[in-house]
Amino acid sequence: MATQRRGFSSNIGAILAAAGGAVGLGNVWRFPYMLGKNGGGAFLLVYIFFVFLIGIPIMMTEFVMGRSTQSNVVGAYRKMGKKKAWIMLGVLTVIAAFLIYAYYSVVAGWTLNYIAFSISGKLHGLDPSGVGQAFSDFTRGSFWPVVNQLVFLALTGFVISFGVEKGIERVSKVLMPLLFALLVIMCVRSLTLPGAVSGLEFLFRPDFSKITGETLLSALGQSFFSMSLGLGGMITYGSYIRKQDSLLKTSAWISVCDLMVAILSGIVIFPAVFSFGLNPAAGPELVYVVLPNVFNSMSGGVVFAAVFFVLLGIAALTSTISLLEIIVAVTVEEFNWKRRTSSVVITIAVFIVGVFCTLSFGPLRNFHIFGRTIFEFFDMVTASYILPIGALAMCLLVGWGCPKDLIASELSQGSRLKSGFIEAYFFIVRYVAPIGLAIILISGLVS
Repeated sequence: MATQRRGFSSNIGAILAAAGGAVGLGNVWRFPYMLGKNGGGAFLLVYIFFVFLIGIPIMMTEFVMGRSTQSNVVGAYRKMGKKKAWIMLGVLTVIAAFLIYAYYSVVAGWTLNYIAFSISGKLHGLDPSGVGQAFSDFTRGSFWPVVNQLVFLALTGFVISFGVEKGIERVSKVLMPLLFALLVIMCVRSLTLPGAVSGLEFLFRPDFSKITGETLLSALGQSFFSMSLGLGGMITYGSYIRKQDSLLKTSAWISVCDLMVAILSGIVIFPAVFSFGLNPAAGPELVYVVLPNVFNSMSGGVVFAAVFFVLLGIAALTSTISLLEIIVAVTVEEFNWKRRTSSVVITIAVFIVGVFCTLSFGPLRNFHIFGRTIFEFFDMVTASYILPIGALAMCLLVGWGCPKDLIASELSQGSRLKSGFIEAYFFIVRYVAPIGLAIILISGLVS
């Protein structure tokens, strides 16, 4: 195994940084509307089941690849797979990170504009159609959405330029506790609204009659999306984890943090939505169109709207940091670029490509690729194809292509794992996870 390189200074730093990479818009923006569309509490139970059954083992697998090779995602595939085909899979995950960063930064930029909307009171007093029109007018514009996207990219690049310990870890130690604190404040306010109990019942009381094949597939896909699995981010962060730290405990804590943010987001959103008689199955517009109507209707709504969109921005930033670090680590280690030079160059490149995603809501909204806008095409290619392929390849490589005793040895460092757990881990990585990933991939191809 490779010599330990400089990385996170502590286990709590590793947990908060990696949790930040996992926690993002997938928890605060995507999870609530996916749960709303799939019947509430039943979806939540299935989602939790998949996080613990498949999510944690795959996260451990990514950490194993990173820590054992002490490499970025391309270097990890090269050292563990050795053949060129495996290296190309590492390259594919970097391409996926680039494409996801390009379109993810669009939605991340929206949070900055909605913070400004909230503070200025621009949405205050508007009726539901007015709020919807404001969202449409803003996203269809070509100036402020692009400016906000550039600001978010520049902020992310600034953090990454300071490195792992002084940049990623230091910022994560501030942002993640702040995110949880803001979520708790919002939860308290939401739970004090009249009729909030109906929202809690929708979130926590499962109606098993609503579980369908689509529900299972959506929950499985959400677990991968929310935990940022198959993308290589956890491989990169795994290479920064100290040898004395337990990969099982680290993965478990990160997964619990990820689940807590998703559930707390649900507690913030659904009691408020039900309190004001709005539709919990509103879809992707739930956060940007439905919630502003809620804030307009509640006492102190302007303040709480600003707080909510600040925490949404924090969630987005912790994820964009992870996405950029995947690419920067490759350029620094494989091509000997300086970190700050790499941060600037990649930020500019992502902005050039990402602008087309931003404009696909406005001037380019009628330009389609296979029937999808540029934004939708990037999302479809990465979420439906590249991420499942990457995670599937990783399971096959670690589960079947590497000596079992070497993997077991890496898993056991920093902890005392029983042989039964090791066997269960290999069973999931060799059989259960690949089947689930194949189902996601096939469903994407069919749809």
